[in-house]
Amino acid sequence: MAKNYTIQKTPFTVPTTDGKLIEEHFGKATDGTAEISIAHMIAPPGWSEPFQTPEFDEYTYIIRGKKQFIIDGEKVILESGESIKIKKNTRIQYSNPFNQECEYLAICLPAFTPETVHREDE
Repeated sequence: MAKNYTIQKTPFTVPTTDGKLIEEHFGKATDGTAEISIAHMIAPPGWSEPFQTPEFDEYTYIIRGKKQFIIDGEKVILESGESIKIKKNTRIQYSNPFNQECEYLAICLPAFTPETVHREDE
């Protein structure tokens, strides 16, 4: 009999060149799910990404540390225990300009894909 649940013990570690740890637990890279992606991330001090305008809503929950968001030109800083929803088609830059790691969860609806994130350097 098929189980009505899935336990993820081996998330997909996304290869990066910027020192950021990305472990996708559910999503396109891990199990082919297109509806949602859930990833655990650790951004090192000084990390940043280029601006992007994704085709998905993104929810971020900060586990520890701080993370900076520039959303349509407005600077927002979240700390441990805080969360945010950023609507699709919003221009945003994520960064950690602080002197400690930032650990967080990111949930994307629909699932993150490199083709739908629209980073400005690509």
